[in-house]
Amino acid sequence: MENEYLEEKRYLRAQKKLKAIKGFYWHLFWYLAVNIFLWVSIIINLDEGESFFQYGHFFTAFFWGIGLFFHWFGVFGKNIAFTKDWEERKIKEYMDKDKFDY
Repeated sequence: MENEYLEEKRYLRAQKKLKAIKGFYWHLFWYLAVNIFLWVSIIINLDEGESFFQYGHFFTAFFWGIGLFFHWFGVFGKNIAFTKDWEERKIKEYMDKDKFDY
């Protein structure tokens, strides 16, 4: 009974982590799509001799990029360092994979 409870808690944690990762990748997708659209429309509408490399052309990408970085850090940043917990999880992961290879 307790084992089922722990298994369900693990499943819910994994589901929550997957949802967070999926949310980050959607955020990244829209960041790229919107900024590419903006840059293409800016390039199309440049006056002759006008430079593309102006501060205003990168304003959205820069500040949205800061928000994207913090979103990334919130999803993946806790596992940047090779902590003891990370080592134990990786060992367990490789052991679980290995038991199916024989």
